[in-house]
Amino acid sequence: MTEPGFLRVAVLQATGVVGDATRNLATVERFTRQAVARGAQLLVTPELFVSGYDPAAVADDDGAGQRERLAALARSAGVAIVASTVDRHGGERFISASLFDRSGCELTRYHKAHLFGPVENAYFTPGRERPRVVPLHGVGVALGVCFDVEFPEFTRAVALSGAELLCVPTAVPLRPPADGRPAPFDTRLVPGMVVPTRALESQIFIAYANHTGPGFAGLSCLSDPYGRRVAAGETREELVVGDVSRNLLQAARRDTDYLALRG
Repeated sequence: MTEPGFLRVAVLQATGVVGDATRNLATVERFTRQAVARGAQLLVTPELFVSGYDPAAVADDDGAGQRERLAALARSAGVAIVASTVDRHGGERFISASLFDRSGCELTRYHKAHLFGPVENAYFTPGRERPRVVPLHGVGVALGVCFDVEFPEFTRAVALSGAELLCVPTAVPLRPPADGRPAPFDTRLVPGMVVPTRALESQIFIAYANHTGPGFAGLSCLSDPYGRRVAAGETREELVVGDVSRNLLQAARRDTDYLALRG
């Protein structure tokens, strides 16, 4: 049995096909089995993966039905799963992330607070509540979605609330050239630089699951409290696996405890 405070995390990097939930669920199931075979206790999947990432096209998707299927998969495979779906609630639509434990119980659901761009804002409502921290194998886990983690205040608040691992389903696209020149903002900097920086400055592990190319930045990763991308993908479809350890977290906080020393 794994010791408390240790969690092996698998991060799925793939691209959901818009409008083909059956195919996307089959992809999740295939990688779930691979994650279990590699000893993972938690699988983190990209933003709106089962729907495919296209906010305008999927805003009316049956997120409740998708969550039922994901819960059943977690239960049958015996592994926890983080997945992002559309959540329609009280006449509003949210981009959500859910954490299902190995029995298929939905431990928490979070609504994306920082919507990205005009399309997401046209079809969805920003979440109004902070992520909850829930225990999983002795590790405090919280959820964010994509753009959330690009705000240092968000990650710091999550860490101060007791989270040790922040799971972030994401969909960071590559920006096309403008006037024949590369876009001034290379979005690969988000998984490559921003995410490990957030992990360092807030002394937390971050599991960041992005879609693959050709339209997305890829580079999914698990970053640790020292700011290292301890497990990282490239641009192909793949499963990235790494370990979360409370012992390492405590060591990082002893070395430079930004949380305790903040002004």
